[in-house]
Amino acid sequence: MSVGEREYEGKGEEAIPLAERISPHPLALSPSDTLLQAEGLSKSYPTAAGTLDVLRDVSMSVRAGEVVAIVGESGTGKSTLLHLLGALDRPTTGTVCYDGMDIFAKDDEALADFRNRSVGFVFQFHHLLPEFSALENVAMPSLIQGRSVSQSEPRAKELLAMLGLADRADHRPAQLSGGEQQRVAVARALMNEPKLVLADEPTGNLDTHTAELLHDEIVRLARERTQAFVIVTHNPALADRADRVLHLREGRLTDEG
Repeated sequence: MSVGEREYEGKGEEAIPLAERISPHPLALSPSDTLLQAEGLSKSYPTAAGTLDVLRDVSMSVRAGEVVAIVGESGTGKSTLLHLLGALDRPTTGTVCYDGMDIFAKDDEALADFRNRSVGFVFQFHHLLPEFSALENVAMPSLIQGRSVSQSEPRAKELLAMLGLADRADHRPAQLSGGEQQRVAVARALMNEPKLVLADEPTGNLDTHTAELLHDEIVRLARERTQAFVIVTHNPALADRADRVLHLREGRLTDEG
């Protein structure tokens, strides 16, 4: 069931909430399922007043098929941590291993290929290309990989339909609402079927109903396709749906629930 479909399926007089049907129990995984392992991550920037330490000795792991929420006040380093986990930036110290391989041992060209093939990114402000349609934006990661339009468009259409946007495929970003643009960005992140999806406030621009449906879709993808999601969020409802919640305070990962 997709974002564009009903939240409930009736069974006689009973109607079972989609959230309960997708994820009735916490995900049971073993440490051997670890997809991503970060150790001792620190990130500092030089400033006129001295060194600004954004992250301090952060270590965490993410398992295949797991939904991890990262919460904390603004300015605590949550987005910086996502950028390091997805190799958008290099740490000052520390390592990130993906499937057992140190990603920062790669050169910049290899890192770019890793990001395109293995990681999906959802940013708070979409970053859609304004001159292209929703369909073209979603297909872009596949085209960058060298696949043809005829190879890429069927999956892009499938993803847009899954997120309730089948009738908006030919619209450019300026013709879409903020919520529709965010769903296009989610579809684009899923285009190359990455094992890891990193999302920075993915429901920040969505109304409550659409946000709840997107929460359901994230959990469904994690369960059915064993995709891992690491989500920075201020949304308590989304954090409640995660398998684990990690807390960042003043650049440190202080506790876990």
